Amino acid sequence: MPSLDFTLTRAKDGNVVTSEDYRGQVVVLEFGYTHCPDVCPTTLSNLTSALSQLGDKAKDVRVLFVTVDPDRDTLDLLNRYGAAFSPQIDGLRGTESQLEYLAHRYRVAYSVSPSKDPKEYQVMHSSIIFVFDRGGRIKLLSANPDNVNDLAHDLGQLVEEPKD
Repeated sequence: MPSLDFTLTRAKDGNVVTSEDYRGQVVVLEFGYTHCPDVCPTTLSNLTSALSQLGDKAKDVRVLFVTVDPDRDTLDLLNRYGAAFSPQIDGLRGTESQLEYLAHRYRVAYSVSPSKDPKEYQVMHSSIIFVFDRGGRIKLLSANPDNVNDLAHDLGQLVEEPKD
């Protein structure tokens, strides 16, 4: 798997950020969308619980929640969504080409079928999380991040690795 590499807009402050802005931190990368009824909020809740188990070590972990539905997920909405879970979560939004690049880079499938009728608006995305060490190297892939204790253990191990 490739190292962490992206250029996107951070919801918290509207700044364009790159993977370099997160060097020195353990990074969890998740693709999703704020209107997701199940997988996204469950995954973010599990990550938040894992972070709380880390105590002070959590300050060295950043969760990057990349929207696959940028037409509906405004920066304000992304910011509020992430903040509802944890201050460690940065909502990120990109242009169509930025999102396509990132999804292709990590082999993430997604599709959006817009509709004026909210019941007909459909979004599909892979439900995998990617965990990178402080140097941006991939260390863990998880298609089922439901075990909070395992997540906390793995994140804690990465936080304790020596900084590059």
